Amino acid sequence: MASVSRKRIWGWMVFDWAQQPFYTLGLTFIFGPYFAAVATEFFLSQGADSSAAKAHSQELWSLGQTVAGIIIALSAPLLGTWADASGRKIPWIYAFSIVFVIASAAIWWLKPDGTGLYLVLTIFFAGFIASEILLSFINAFLPSLGTDKEIGRISGSGAAFGYWGGVLSLIIMLLFFADDGGKTLFGGQPLLGLDSSEREGTRFVGPLIAVWYIVFMIPFFAWVKDDPATIKRSTQIGDVLRELFASIKGLKQRPSLTALLVGSMFYRDALNALYAYGGVYAVLVLDWTTNQVGVFGIISAIAASIFTWIAGLSDKKFGPKPVIYVVITLLIGVCIVIITMERNDILGIALADGLPTKSALAGLIGATYGTADLIFYVCGAVIGGCGGGLYASSRSLIVRHTDVSHATETFGLFALTGKATAFLAPALILITTRMTGDNQLGFVPLIGLFLVGLIMLRWVNKDGDRAQWSASSQ
Repeated sequence: MASVSRKRIWGWMVFDWAQQPFYTLGLTFIFGPYFAAVATEFFLSQGADSSAAKAHSQELWSLGQTVAGIIIALSAPLLGTWADASGRKIPWIYAFSIVFVIASAAIWWLKPDGTGLYLVLTIFFAGFIASEILLSFINAFLPSLGTDKEIGRISGSGAAFGYWGGVLSLIIMLLFFADDGGKTLFGGQPLLGLDSSEREGTRFVGPLIAVWYIVFMIPFFAWVKDDPATIKRSTQIGDVLRELFASIKGLKQRPSLTALLVGSMFYRDALNALYAYGGVYAVLVLDWTTNQVGVFGIISAIAASIFTWIAGLSDKKFGPKPVIYVVITLLIGVCIVIITMERNDILGIALADGLPTKSALAGLIGATYGTADLIFYVCGAVIGGCGGGLYASSRSLIVRHTDVSHATETFGLFALTGKATAFLAPALILITTRMTGDNQLGFVPLIGLFLVGLIMLRWVNKDGDRAQWSASSQ
């Protein structure tokens, strides 16, 4: 493989840094919990009791995730195939970046009294759709950035770099904007004259995500370009559809890739649910404040950045498949804890009431922690660390099954299988929560999804299809 410029590699890695705040601040630690709290209060005002209001909030969040997953599943592979056929990815990245920025900024319009509840939820998940499709196009550049040995390290380093972006943006949000009880983490008023009584500091998370993305995508667009040799002047939709169907049909002759796509379909779905519901769980089950969730997010994101980098090094030494085995096993353990933990016991074992903590951290955020809170902090670190490793090693393993000339198409299929059942985890959580009336029991299906993914890895060739192509070309 020809030498790749450092600027191109860094430009590609910067995308993770630019995009990560949408997941760290938007999906998980600031907007997600804020939405849960606002929705719960809204349903209480409509006459629902506390338990029903919390369940309805989780159901509404699940519905948004479900619909977004279906749309991504239907669109990502087609758009990926079209990009491969035309040789153009950058124009698509520009287009979906615009949607992403507008949708992120619109978070501002969700007011504490529930005004804009359904509209903002819809717009937010439109941004989520744009974000996931952007990932398909960005990931399609990965096979051209290095050899199989180098890809694992590059993938892990890029994801780790992105998590540090999430950490920094979350710290900025907590210190200067997120208002909890009218105060930021250090007890001051939100900057820019934002009104705490209207939760404007917390709602500023949307504009912050948008501005962050605009600023940090500048290096990407400056250093990452389409290959002029692959660009075609026109592409017919009929040709694109035929090529896509041929690729799907061709999976019959690629059992290792098929097993990987199917397995990742389930374990990535379960992981995304843990990300999407982590902050919501903390608010609805543990009654955490915004600042508590924010500190939880910092710990989780730091763990993610460190362990994702370690996973990248492990990927380079041992290959991506063993890394995936280990992190899925740990994530199953986290699910068991989440399902069985109450405020005062776990697995029927009584917990100390309080490790009442007069620690600097507890005093800083105005909270007294019990054992259950500290256990959930550990869970957050595991979810962040293992989730980052799972993401980086999965796309590294996909690269080993990817023909560079059809990279966007393959990652489109990766997006398809990742989102073909993206409605499944939220739908199962929705159904289980509704049937049991219990937010925690709603997480039971995630264990099954992780186990299916773990089993499917048995049929995945650790070296992918590259060795087969190399042999056939000699």
